[in-house]
Amino acid sequence: MDINHTRLLRWVLVETSHPGNVGSAARALKTMGFADLRLINPKIKAMAEQSEAIALASGALDLLESSTESESFESAVQGCSLVLGLTSREREFGPPPLDWASARALITETVHNKGQVALVFGPERTGLENHHLSLCTHRVWLDANPDYPSLNLSQALMVCAYTLREAFSEGLSKDVSHPDISDFADPAAVAAMLEHWREGLEAIGYLDPSNPKKLMPRLEALFARSRLRKEEIDLLRGIAKQMLLRK
Repeated sequence: MDINHTRLLRWVLVETSHPGNVGSAARALKTMGFADLRLINPKIKAMAEQSEAIALASGALDLLESSTESESFESAVQGCSLVLGLTSREREFGPPPLDWASARALITETVHNKGQVALVFGPERTGLENHHLSLCTHRVWLDANPDYPSLNLSQALMVCAYTLREAFSEGLSKDVSHPDISDFADPAAVAAMLEHWREGLEAIGYLDPSNPKKLMPRLEALFARSRLRKEEIDLLRGIAKQMLLRK
């Protein structure tokens, strides 16, 4: 497996509750040859330093120690052209859905073109919430028993890590036409543009802040399907600026 591919993947755990899951995640990632583990607003501060995390990391203490902890989800996905939120729950709004087989092919294509990828896993009890998914380019689910699709956090992460290692080792991206993805806007830039639009739409009276209904979630879903490029973000922010000038 090409080590450069593994460096392009970020494994993001959001609001994790149990230190043991963080230790198990570190062990799974090291076993499969990955390294970039990021903890976003865990329920216990300095979670990677907890004794249960260290015990379950087993021989992967170095990966656990190199993990980063932050309160900012946006910073964890900044610069990523592909951000996959792993959840089995269907949503009325949100980013486009993908099964894991399709997502794996898209990941392989992205890293082949030197694009950064983030795989995002939500809290153990609730999974990813809508505000988490708003910063994802796709919602992804693993094919499981429809009557009981629940996986432990570290189990889900291990399934993804193992099958991605397999995909990279097999060279699934060879002899495939790859579009240029280097100019895709990252989700943090899209979120900032949407906030600019919210202000602009309020300024021209199209969005009532006291009764917003579902306008902004619909716009989020629309732009998520569009895979916006950086120049398109600039265009849309220019429109928002003009809306604010009319205030």
